[in-house]
Amino acid sequence: MDYKRSKAPTNTETHNLMDFCKGTDNIYESIVIMSKRANQISVKMKEDLSKKLKEFASGNDNLEETFENREQIEISRYYEKLPKPTLISADEYLNDKIYFRNPIKEKEKLSSDL
Repeated sequence: MDYKRSKAPTNTETHNLMDFCKGTDNIYESIVIMSKRANQISVKMKEDLSKKLKEFASGNDNLEETFENREQIEISRYYEKLPKPTLISADEYLNDKIYFRNPIKEKEKLSSDL
């Protein structure tokens, strides 16, 4: 999912705790899934921001020669207004947009079926 088009809220919202248990039947496992997804989103956001800001990088980093660039400020503001990675991952989890699996549970299920 593209984090730029996410419909996730920009502020925290109150949710029923049991809503997070629906996919795993375990709140702790659900939190781990959401945190791993939030890390993925955060890394992607940082890479995108760094790539865009590299265009404005100058060869000399003197404080005297640093100037404000309006485009650079607008890019930074845009990324500040995006929903936080944790809110995006929680929204994705609640809307079943995250694929996850637990190999240990799958192995236990296979061994119990035999």
